[in-house]
Amino acid sequence: MKLPTAFIEKYRQLLGDEADAFLASFDQPSCSGFRINPLKNGQPTATIKTAQGKIEYVADGWFGKVDGKSLDHTAGWVYSQEPSAMYVGEVVDPKPGERVLDLCAAPGGKSTHLIAKMHDEGLLVANEIFRKRANILAENLERWGAKHAIVMNESPAELEKQFPQFFDRILVDAPCSGEGMFRKEPAGIEYWTPDYPSECANRQQKILSSAMKMLKPGGTLVYSTCTFAPEEDEQNAAWLLDNYDLTMEPIQKYPGMDDGRPEWGNGNPELTKAVRLFPHHLKGEGHFIAKFRLQGNLSETAGSKPSAKKNKKNRKKGNSRSAITKEQRELFEKFAQETMPSYQVNHLLTYGDQLYDLPKGIDDISQMTVLRPGLHLGTFKKNRFEPALAWALASQPDETANVLIIDHDQWRQYVHGDTLSISGGKPGWQLLVCEGHVCGWGKLVGQTLKNFYPKGLRF
Repeated sequence: MKLPTAFIEKYRQLLGDEADAFLASFDQPSCSGFRINPLKNGQPTATIKTAQGKIEYVADGWFGKVDGKSLDHTAGWVYSQEPSAMYVGEVVDPKPGERVLDLCAAPGGKSTHLIAKMHDEGLLVANEIFRKRANILAENLERWGAKHAIVMNESPAELEKQFPQFFDRILVDAPCSGEGMFRKEPAGIEYWTPDYPSECANRQQKILSSAMKMLKPGGTLVYSTCTFAPEEDEQNAAWLLDNYDLTMEPIQKYPGMDDGRPEWGNGNPELTKAVRLFPHHLKGEGHFIAKFRLQGNLSETAGSKPSAKKNKKNRKKGNSRSAITKEQRELFEKFAQETMPSYQVNHLLTYGDQLYDLPKGIDDISQMTVLRPGLHLGTFKKNRFEPALAWALASQPDETANVLIIDHDQWRQYVHGDTLSISGGKPGWQLLVCEGHVCGWGKLVGQTLKNFYPKGLRF
């Protein structure tokens, strides 16, 4: 790999005797991995069979590649993620029932990891400032089967106004110079200049400033990057310690993981508590992770609620969310009683003709730019309700009154968009299950199963 001369000189000076091994690692192939989904009711054996071994530091992590058109992937039983990046979610380590913010969340690898560790209990706010990337984030959380996650499309500066001292844990996986991903994404080399890390570091400090306003006293902040640059790593960690009432938390280090390097920051020995993942020491790409705790008692702000401050930007957009009408409620309840009788509703709301169930822990989202306000339940059509794929993927087979088992060939027809011929079966909506995987909805009319797999996902 052809690296910029200034990059080579910089790391020769920083790494000394290690530099040759470090630079040689860029000519090695990038490393692939995947996590299995503990929210699903089983093991993705087909994908695990192709794996190249377990990842020691991630309970659900494996080395290997995922087939994007496999049953395991489309049903949300696995998520393709670079192995080093997986350790970030392990360090955040959120608990069930907590309020958690993933501030720079797209494409969703870390968000899916966090909601899994939360057992999908509590509240995850996954935010992404860029709309297209936020849409991808929403799709990945839906496929994962997350019920208690909200996907937002806000700037950190706007978000801080809505959530003062609200979150128990915040992850800032900051946009960075991407040096740690050069061999996986070589195009990133084209954007690198000697000044680029410092420019990124300034942006990161603004994001971190917003994050600190949203963190409860006693709460946890995890800051991570996929770069080697000291300007963005140790120096920003030192900046946090110098400017906020934070203490650094130790991070467990597995074989091949390095301490943070105080000499690359301001000399503060606390910086050794951070972790560096170098590709010449560990099977994975480059990462930096630091964990902090804000001084104070969590109980001091346990009753914090999102702010109801008006947001002119959102008012101009003309948000269409509203309370569910009596007619809509009747249509939904009829479907739920017949098909999903065990589903427990929290707070129904509509966006136009789309129905969502807002998670507990947040009451008012009227002034926020929200792409996915909880679980997408379905769509209201004329005199009927059609359930959403997201609801299917967030369900287990024993939660429905109507399960239809299909084989693998039928599943391939289903994801292609074909109707299926079915002998017998109860007429009406069916939750489709293939090899233990819930994969979507169909409606049985006579011996024909009408296909409701979304057109944009068919293949």
